[in-house]
Amino acid sequence: MDDRIITNNQIDGDEAENSLRPKILSDYIGQDKIKANLSVFIEAAKKRGQPLDHVLLYGPPGLGKTTLSNIIANELGVSIRITSGPAIERVGDLAALITNVGEGDVLFLDEIHRINKAVEEVLYPVMEDFALDLIIGKGPSAKSMRLNLKPFTLIGATTRAGQLTGPLRDRFGIILRLELYTNEELDKIVRRSAKILDIEAEKDTSLEIASRSRGTPRIANRLLKRVRDFAVVAGDSGIGLKLAKKALDSMEIDNLGLDFTDRRMLETMIKKFSGKAVGLDTIAAAINEETVTIEDVIEPYLLQLGFIARTPRGRVAMPLAYKHLGLESLISGQQVGFLE
Repeated sequence: MDDRIITNNQIDGDEAENSLRPKILSDYIGQDKIKANLSVFIEAAKKRGQPLDHVLLYGPPGLGKTTLSNIIANELGVSIRITSGPAIERVGDLAALITNVGEGDVLFLDEIHRINKAVEEVLYPVMEDFALDLIIGKGPSAKSMRLNLKPFTLIGATTRAGQLTGPLRDRFGIILRLELYTNEELDKIVRRSAKILDIEAEKDTSLEIASRSRGTPRIANRLLKRVRDFAVVAGDSGIGLKLAKKALDSMEIDNLGLDFTDRRMLETMIKKFSGKAVGLDTIAAAINEETVTIEDVIEPYLLQLGFIARTPRGRVAMPLAYKHLGLESLISGQQVGFLE
C-alpha cells in the first residue's frame, strides 16, 4: 500500500524532492501562522544569543515537517543532525548522538512517538537541564554519572501527537500543528517545483495537479514528476491541461485525489452492504486489505472529505460519497437531506 502514488508516506523516487525543498522561511509556501510565529521565536533566540526552545511539529505525513526543521536550522545559522525515534534503541545510542551536537545546533528527531520508553526517560533531563544521566556498571558497584551537554534545540516530529506521553510533550516550549494545504497553496508549490525542475506547466495544469494532491505537497510534487513522464513520452516540451488530465486519469486518480483503492472501499460499503454500518474487519475481508492499512492509509482522507463516518456500529458511507461516485439513486430517503 505504501507504493500507491497518492500515499502520504515517502516512497522510492521521492529522494529527488530534496532539491525542491525550500531553504528559508520566505520560500516556504503555506502554513502562514506557523511561519509568522516561528520568525518571531527565531529572531528572539538570535537576539538573546540562546538556542531556540525545543520544538514539536505534528500533523499528517508529507506536509513538510522535515523541511521546516531544516529551515529552522538555516534561519538560526546552525548545523542540524537528523535521526528518528526507532533508530535510537538504547541509551548508548542517544548518548553517542547528543554528545556530538554542537552548542546551539538542532537535533531533529522524526517519529518521536516511537522512541523507546527507557530512552525517553533519559531524554527528560537532556531536554530540561541539558544533562545526560548515565549508570556505569551493574549491581552494588554501579555508579551514577551526569554529563553536562552544550545547549541545543531538539525538534521532534510526529504524525501521532496523541501517542506522546505527557511528560515528553510538556518539555517542548513550542508546539506547532501543520494543517493540510489548500488547492491555491498547492498550486503555488507545483509551479515553484516545475520551475526548479525546468518544466513548462500552464496555470490550469498546475491547479489541476494541485486539486488531486489530497492537500499534501509531497503528493503534489510526486504527481508533477509523473505527469512530466507522460509529457516526455508524448514528445511534448511542456505540460498542458489536456495531457495532465489524461496522465492523472491513466493513474486512476480522480478530481478529488481518490485512487482505485479508495473508490473500491466506498463502492464495497455502498453496494455490497447497502450503505449500512459495517465493521472494519468485514470491510478488510471484503476488499482483501489489512485492517491497519485501512485505518492508517485509506480511511483518514475519506474521513476528512466527509465520505465516511465512524459510528459505534461500524463505518458508514455518507451521502457525499454516493454523490462523488454517481450513486445518488442508492441513497436511502433519510440521507437525501445531507446532499442539500
